[in-house]
Amino acid sequence: MPALLVDIGNTNIKFGLAEAGGLLSSFALPTDRSATPDSLGLALASALPFHGCRPADIEAAVASSVVPPLNPIIEHAISRYLGVRLRFVPTDIPMPLKNLYGRPHEVGADRLVTAFAGRRAVDAASVIVVDFGTATNFDCVQDDAFLGGLICPGLMTSLSGLVSKTAKLPHVALDPGDGALSIGRSTTDCINQGFVFGFADMVTGVTARLKAHLGGDVHVLATGGFAEKLAPICPVIRDVRPELLLEGLRQLWLASSRPGGRK
Repeated sequence: MPALLVDIGNTNIKFGLAEAGGLLSSFALPTDRSATPDSLGLALASALPFHGCRPADIEAAVASSVVPPLNPIIEHAISRYLGVRLRFVPTDIPMPLKNLYGRPHEVGADRLVTAFAGRRAVDAASVIVVDFGTATNFDCVQDDAFLGGLICPGLMTSLSGLVSKTAKLPHVALDPGDGALSIGRSTTDCINQGFVFGFADMVTGVTARLKAHLGGDVHVLATGGFAEKLAPICPVIRDVRPELLLEGLRQLWLASSRPGGRK
């Protein structure tokens, strides 16, 4: 029976269905801060059959959240419509990663889970996880410790801010094309080239500085909505893991379900 994995983000709530062997499927609902347990529960129960799963099939539910006001809403929705208890990382399921943040409670659960999953994914002494979400996060792990990182503007967040503040700028679908920078000859082209290559060079420059700081063998991997598009023009990114956070939740669920783990 599958587990339900829940990534409660500022823009979307992403759901994953997983078994011991891996992630089965995923889907997302917009983050609605006015949602009720019934509206969210009905939406979730309606979506599950499209992914080959009935609400009664769900064995467990595990979540990370950066939107605390929604936590009790989603918790009640899952309890009422799926009949299982939603457990949160790291409050209900401990994180097997030393948190060296100055104020550990300030770190978003999403950053800890992706850092943990990145650590498990590669053998290098140090890992930098670049997460293209509402913000662009650079999170550093060395051995089994989360060191911290950097939080930079998100690509789509920055684009939305620019367009909303300037009446004559069009909405643009960002696309790196063939990966070669060209001089824009229309406003749309200028925005596309500026954002795509500007963010690619930000990633390249920031990771170079972080690698110099960490020293030794450093593996850079990327996740999040725009990772697959930017990776080909960011040679510093060695691989892309689109579902890194859900994979981290899957591993934490499995660890907590073993004998001696917290259930």
